[in-house]
Amino acid sequence: MLVLGEKNTWDSVKRVALDEIAMRKGHQDFVTVVGDIEQGNLLEVIDSHRSEEIIKVLQQQSFEIRNQIEEVSIDMWGGFPKVIAQVFPNALIVYDRFHVMKLVNNELNKLRKTVGMTTRGSRYLLLKNQADLNQEQQLKLEQVLNHSPCLRIAYELKEEFRAIYQTARTAESGKHRFQAWLNQAQLLYQESCQTIREHLDGICNYFISHSSSGAMEGINNRIKLIKRQGYGFTNFENFRARLLACFSN
Repeated sequence: MLVLGEKNTWDSVKRVALDEIAMRKGHQDFVTVVGDIEQGNLLEVIDSHRSEEIIKVLQQQSFEIRNQIEEVSIDMWGGFPKVIAQVFPNALIVYDRFHVMKLVNNELNKLRKTVGMTTRGSRYLLLKNQADLNQEQQLKLEQVLNHSPCLRIAYELKEEFRAIYQTARTAESGKHRFQAWLNQAQLLYQESCQTIREHLDGICNYFISHSSSGAMEGINNRIKLIKRQGYGFTNFENFRARLLACFSN
């Protein structure tokens, strides 16, 4: 039975994130986790990743509680916007910046393989933020980029995309700059550009409060530790109860 916990930790929550994880490693029994991304706290665990069942559980919270949620950070899985629209009527959708960057990075990595750049460490050098590379790595990166003019252009576009996230100050300016980037990047990043165009408003909502699912990574890492300590869980209710108890301490 899908029920909410007795302890209500939602009282002052304004920004949340939705994510899905596997209850057991190597299995397809996904559960949905809801986290408070300001406090890094676990709010709920739902025994489903189907939007209808997620909605059913979350609507057990009072309308006043759900009405106060201002932003919900998600990846670009198709079911979450439906959940947000029905559960959190005042919330803006914020597509998580790390998932968006992953789209671009994945396509850059495909191009790396296409142009035959297989040098050991080349993937790391291309996908790592340039600002985080030391001098030796910068020299190695230059050798990688010299392999292909096309790869160099794609890399520079990736860095430009990341810079927009770092420097845009408003949703409007971010949208304007992303649109200019999309026009430049269309040939080399066809799949990414299509997905970004389809989700552009939610992507640009990031610049309002800089909400991201980064806090969910911490929550998910802690969940993984709890799973290891519990030697795996086969019963969802036990799994959920253990998680909520650990995060309430």
